[in-house]
Amino acid sequence: MRRILIVGAGQSGLQLALGLQSQGYEVTLMSNRTADEIRTGRVMSTQCMFHTALQHERDLQINFWESQAPQIKGLGVSVAGPPPETDVDGPRPRVIDWVGALDGYAQSVDQRVKMAGWMDTFAQRGGQVVIHGAAVSDLDYFARTYDLVLVSAGKGELVSMFERDPSRSPYGEPQRALSVAYVHGLGPRPEHPDYDAVRCNLVPGVGELFVMPTLTTSGRADILFWEGVPGGPLDVFRGVRDPAEHLALTLELMERFTPWEYARATEVELTDAGATLAGRYAPTVRHPVGRLPGGGAVLGVADVVVANDPITGQGSNSASKCAAAYLDAIVSHGDAAFDETWMQATFDRYWETAQHVTRWTNTMLAPPPEHVLNLIGAAGGLQPVADRFANGFNDPADFEGFFYDPDKANAYLAEVGA
Repeated sequence: MRRILIVGAGQSGLQLALGLQSQGYEVTLMSNRTADEIRTGRVMSTQCMFHTALQHERDLQINFWESQAPQIKGLGVSVAGPPPETDVDGPRPRVIDWVGALDGYAQSVDQRVKMAGWMDTFAQRGGQVVIHGAAVSDLDYFARTYDLVLVSAGKGELVSMFERDPSRSPYGEPQRALSVAYVHGLGPRPEHPDYDAVRCNLVPGVGELFVMPTLTTSGRADILFWEGVPGGPLDVFRGVRDPAEHLALTLELMERFTPWEYARATEVELTDAGATLAGRYAPTVRHPVGRLPGGGAVLGVADVVVANDPITGQGSNSASKCAAAYLDAIVSHGDAAFDETWMQATFDRYWETAQHVTRWTNTMLAPPPEHVLNLIGAAGGLQPVADRFANGFNDPADFEGFFYDPDKANAYLAEVGA
């Protein structure tokens, strides 16, 4: 059976490794950390996976935490208005608030739980796990000993092998400063106390606060996730190392910019010592084939080749969809050579889905045009608009039909309103 090396143990790398393993491939997984180091380390991300991505896990029977993780049945949007004229630093009022119903529930599982569990499962099923921080020189050797090398480690030296695609990468710098805190003790949203929803809080010109229920190492929790415009009032987490200070700063900003969310966060506490994270990166699309000094080629996976800002919550969803597309491409290729032509075609197949995520995400990073503001506002009074917007998080291709073009948006609103 053909031998495949996967470098990187995130959503895409592990999902693909387990999928190939189930098909009888001889798979080696290379990770820079052990499962226990992942499990007891710092949080790695936010994640909320919608129906299609969750189904890929179900298809492989690796949805081990589905019965434990909260079922997220809605996605809500709130918009903050300008501060009071009498107190420019005072709490912002809420001018828009609605929640759309998801056709199929979403879920979030802390990647420390999922990746550690998947890595253990892969090893228990006979997969070879190599704990090693791979360099380009390592891949130069491995490309000669494996039928295919896949790179799914989205940071570090290996990413430099994949050239930026300027035609698909409009931003050269980070567009948001990111900060995350996992907490226990968050109260329910009074608008829907009986079911869970992801809450997207938009503060025009300042940034966004996302609040989502999750399953973490200590059970049910919630994620408080700020995305701040660089240089703005939310861009204050760089250099903050103390988790308690990070949480205090998170709550202080909530009290000022999203007081309706702060009202249910007055008794929260961090889930653990590694429950905070801060950083930033430029959204980038790269060419999928990495060429090695010795003449070999490797194929980039998920974030390595399409790294979007997390403002639309698509990172783990895209990683899952990429792994599913690559799995199908590898299995259907049979015994033919995994050459550069096949690598490019495999990525092109994934890009058919990923392009919609990239367009939507890059659009949301820019100041919204008038027709988008009209759509968001109309969703407060037209439930079908709210529901369609919510379900776009599962299938971003649907935004092509009503979101980007003013004429399409106006026609859609007129149709729904009638």
